[in-house]
Amino acid sequence: MTDPSSAGGLPAGTRIGRAALRVADLDETTVFYRDVVGLVVLDRDDETAVLGVAAGPGDADSAARAADADSDPVPLLVLTRDPDRPERGPTEAGLFHTAFRVPSRAALGEALGRVRDRWRLGGASDHLVSEALYLDDPEGNGVEIYRDRPREDWPVADDGTVQMATEPLDTEGVAAAAGEPTDAGDSGPADRVPLGTDLGHVHLEATSLSAFEAVYVDGLGFEVGMTGPDVRFVAAGGYHHHLAANTWRGRTTPAAGRGLAWFEVIVPDATALNAVRTRLDAVASGGDVDLAVDEREDGIAVTDADGIEVRVRTE
Repeated sequence: MTDPSSAGGLPAGTRIGRAALRVADLDETTVFYRDVVGLVVLDRDDETAVLGVAAGPGDADSAARAADADSDPVPLLVLTRDPDRPERGPTEAGLFHTAFRVPSRAALGEALGRVRDRWRLGGASDHLVSEALYLDDPEGNGVEIYRDRPREDWPVADDGTVQMATEPLDTEGVAAAAGEPTDAGDSGPADRVPLGTDLGHVHLEATSLSAFEAVYVDGLGFEVGMTGPDVRFVAAGGYHHHLAANTWRGRTTPAAGRGLAWFEVIVPDATALNAVRTRLDAVASGGDVDLAVDEREDGIAVTDADGIEVRVRTE
């Protein structure tokens, strides 16, 4: 496998953009991401809802907030009604979770309060680099809400690899942090996430970790971080992970049902985008991995062997 750092790889500043889900019940799922996760509904019609982060006064589902905001709204999630598509089957690859990253422990505490008041907490973990809450949306799509610890506090192995673990979370300490002022000034109404919230990473369920690496490491240019016999974490710019993939549930067939439709990888400039295109062409021409690469007006779209579409574009 090519070392992405020696081939240029993805530059620092690469990040995850939006994710899109196909859902059966658009109304119920939109309410969940608004009232439990705390996103703002930025746009909505009968078939699609776009949710994200916006500043300004108003009700948490008001698009007027986006128009009156002090800063531009940031879309993070696109929900599309697709009731005719079957439920995701038990053998299908696809989404493990989307991970919404909040900018402070106070914001994580507010998220914990919303989950406790309005939903069901599925799990909570201290990963050394981050503190995380886990839950499922109404259609069974995994959701993580997390906050990063400062980078200088992340444990690092002798080879420079960021180390993570899964330990019990101090949930009461997180809950107690809700509403506390922060240096970033990100406090706000507890019914919505503050400015600075983004989609920190996406975690996939793959049929093959070697095929995952061929596309996302050799092709896109992410660097491999922590690995295990059944999980891979990959990132750009020294982050703990922008993407992960696991084979814990033994998925064996490509994604075909509802759930993850696509997600974005955003690179800083056209030079980085062209480098991704070149690497993907090399992987596709090698013939070892089933890979489809299509041009889009704003970049390229890659559909991997698991039927997962990744859209790569510039800022």
